[in-house]
Parts: sequence; structure tokens; C-alpha cells
Amino acid sequence: MADDWESLAREMSGCVACPLSQSRTQVVPGVWRPGAQVLLVGEAPGREEDAGGAPFIGRSGRLLDELLDAAGLARADMSVVNTVKCRPPANRPPRRAEATTCRTWLDRQVAVVAPAVVVTLGGSALAWALGTGRRLGAERGRVHRVRLPSGVGRLCDVVPTYHPAAALRFGPAGEPRAALAADLRLVSALAAGRPELPATGGGDA
Repeated sequence: MADDWESLAREMSGCVACPLSQSRTQVVPGVWRPGAQVLLVGEAPGREEDAGGAPFIGRSGRLLDELLDAAGLARADMSVVNTVKCRPPANRPPRRAEATTCRTWLDRQVAVVAPAVVVTLGGSALAWALGTGRRLGAERGRVHRVRLPSGVGRLCDVVPTYHPAAALRFGPAGEPRAALAADLRLVSALAAGRPELPATGGGDA
């Protein structure tokens, strides 16, 4: 039987499959907007997300909202998840083993959401969508056609880009912020049915 979001989130809340279950306050399953065509995939909950139970509610989230708005997008119209659902200690990036353990949850979520466009924010999300060994700087700025997991059986557009935390780290004039802003404009064009760049081949998600 296919998953539904609420049941999946309840099941996820009791997960103790990896050591991140010991460092979390709570599982952060993400936000599902029924009918949304765009899915944002981040890396992991931070301190504020772990406390609040929702993704991107700290400084990174505020910058993300600002750049989405500038691109003509609204987070309220998107679903949002992370590659891992529990906060890593000291807000470090998820380790490969942690992301691999949590991948089943993410794949099942994507099967429920069935998005037309997936935006991967940061290296962990890029590795989930396109496989390990990819360089974000080489993959961003274009559209990858990727088959959705869990037997959904159709292709979606994947747009890799920088995590807003990287944009904050390098500052307003840094390359990550400029690249993130440009990539979100591409997402806006895709969502509106007017792609601005040619798609490229991709692997299965």
C-alpha cells in the first residue's frame, strides 16, 4: 500500500536507525503541500529546526525565502524536506552513512510528493539525487532529468544548487549567493513551463 504523508511522518518520528537519533530533540519530517510541483531538498535540520520541528526556520531559511521571493517563487507553494531528518551534532553536514540510512525515508517522501521539479540545496542533497562523486559547481546551473524513486516511474527535473547556509557563509557578494539566486530563477522558469536552459541527462534518484 502506498504511503500517506501523515502516517509516514508518524513512523519516522520513532526512528532510531542511526546515531543521529541520540543528538536530536525531535525528528523534522518536513512540509508537504498537496499539489505542489516543486520540492526543495536540504541537508539536515539545524538547531532552530530541531527545536521548532520544521525545516528552514533559522537564518538560512530567512535568506532562502528572500531569494525565492526575488525569483517570483513562494515557499508556501512548495514541499520541503531534508536528506536526514535529525540534527547532526554541532550542525555538521550529514555523514554518508547517515544519509544512506535515512535515504529510505526520503525516497518514500518523494514518492508521496511526486514533484515535477526537485531543487537540491547543498552537497548531501546533490549526492542523493545524482549520485556521489559529483561536484556541485559543475552540476548547478542546468536541469537534470532524473527518474523518481520508489516505482513512481516518471522523470522529473532536478536543479542542483548551493545551500543557503553557504550563501550566508560567503556573504552577499559571494559566488554561492549569486548562483543560488540564478538557479532559483531557473526553477521559477521551469515551474512556469518556460525553461531557460536545455536539460541534461541524469541518473535514477
